[in-house]
Amino acid sequence: MERTFLAIKPDGVQRGLVGEIIRRFETKGFTLVGLKFLKVSRELAQQHYDVHRERPFFTGLVEFIISSPVVAMVWEGDGVVASARKIIGATNPLTSEPGTIRGDFGINIGRNLIHGSDAPETAQKEIALWFKDEELVNWQPHLTPWLHE
Repeated sequence: MERTFLAIKPDGVQRGLVGEIIRRFETKGFTLVGLKFLKVSRELAQQHYDVHRERPFFTGLVEFIISSPVVAMVWEGDGVVASARKIIGATNPLTSEPGTIRGDFGINIGRNLIHGSDAPETAQKEIALWFKDEELVNWQPHLTPWLHE
């Protein structure tokens, strides 16, 4: 099964949307295999956003993600990376479709509620950055055969 990394950003946590966001992935049929509620260190934030290091918005990204707790998650399922991106919606909430997390709840590009890995390779790197192997739970819900077989 494929895995992806998702993080509910400080604005999603502060607005009380954690349960709603998790519900959408559970309802879709994905399996939660890792979950952390944490205050992100500056070092972790800089590593996570390293691909943007040379961009003018890098410092703002780091400052925002360390400003308040986040919920870091690992989800598992067939095609979970691509499907999660569709559930999340476009980066800019103003152009994100209704029915997506960002389309329904996002305010602007700087407050877009959630991060999701953009490719399976990125997901592997992000999962390894945010979670130790022993923090991930390998399990199969009783519902799995009804969804994936």
